[in-house]
Order: sequence, then C-alpha cells, then structure tokens
Amino acid sequence: QLDKGDSARPVSTKVRARFGFWPYAVAAAFSWYGFQQAGIHPALGLLPVIPALPHADTPFGLFGADQPHKHDMLNDAEHGLKAPVEVILMLFGFANAGVVFSSMGEATWLVLIGLLVGKPVGILFFGWLAAIPMRLGLPEGMRVIDLLIIGFVAAIGFTVSLFIAAVAFPPGLVQDAAKMGALFSFGAVFVSIGVAKVIGVNKIN
Repeated sequence: QLDKGDSARPVSTKVRARFGFWPYAVAAAFSWYGFQQAGIHPALGLLPVIPALPHADTPFGLFGADQPHKHDMLNDAEHGLKAPVEVILMLFGFANAGVVFSSMGEATWLVLIGLLVGKPVGILFFGWLAAIPMRLGLPEGMRVIDLLIIGFVAAIGFTVSLFIAAVAFPPGLVQDAAKMGALFSFGAVFVSIGVAKVIGVNKIN
C-alpha cells in the first residue's frame, strides 16, 4: 500500500528510502551467521541477500556506459563497498598465501594448468557461443578473439583460487601445493600482455 499507483516501484520504496541499506546489512549478518552455524562456508552467506537489493529499472548490461551513473541501491552499495572489499581481499590473500616454495606437487601444476588453460579456453568458447551462435553480440569495438585476453586476465588466481584451495583441501602438503599453483598464476599477467600484443589488442578511449 505504500506505493499504490506507482507500478514502477515495489511496495517497500518508502521503507527503503527511510532505512537505506541497513536492513539488508542486518539480513546479511544473520545470513552469514546462519551459514556459519549450518556448517556452510560463511563466504556464501551474502548470496541470498544480494539478489534482493533494489536495482535500476533499465538494464544497461555489464558494459553499459550509463550504469555507474545510476543511484539505485544496488549500484550505490557496489560503489560504496568497492574500496573496503579491495582492502579485505588484499588482507585475505596475505593471510591465506602463507606457504613455502618447497610446497610444490601435482596439485600445484593441476591448479596452474586449470587457471592458465581452462579459464582462457572456457571464456573464449562460451563467449563465442553467446556472441555468434546465440547472436547476443559483443560490446562495440570488441572482437571474439579479445575474449582470450579476458580469459588470461581472469586466470590470475590470487584471492578466489586461494579461497577454493583452503576450502577444498585439508591443511597440509596438498593444500600448500594447490596454493602454490594459485600464486604461480600471477604469470598470467605477462601472458596477457604478450598475447594482447600478438593479436593486436588496442586501447579504445
């Protein structure tokens, strides 16, 4: 009843305007605690909350130029949390990457191959599948082959790969070896630069 006659907004618009992001922050805290108590990794605790955040009525798409200028709650939360999340991710990486260089094994090379081969091939293939056969297109000025560079950049596995290694393997030699593979994926930076020069990727202003 709060927004009767305004079909473009949900009924809770006035409540959201008054309380802002705080109800969602409280819900996120309870969700995080619930996941922790249920034995599920609490990093997944925000998954039920994020889709509930109000967003702009017009979808500009992932690469939409006007998307950053919207002031719906989802965009404001994304921009407001960007800086603290980057700091937390950096601290997470430093706290979870504590391994010695002798901790190399089969898991090291499996993780490294998965990142340096699996991600570029997967992103290139499914990007091509979406852009050409499914006719969803690509951003202006972008070629299908450019997706290969995105794949190599995505192969840099400092935070997510360390997180997966810590969750998937018990503490010990195998976990340390898997973390080494994630750290070695920093080599994808140089691979990305080299491949970009070979296929002629240019910066578009």
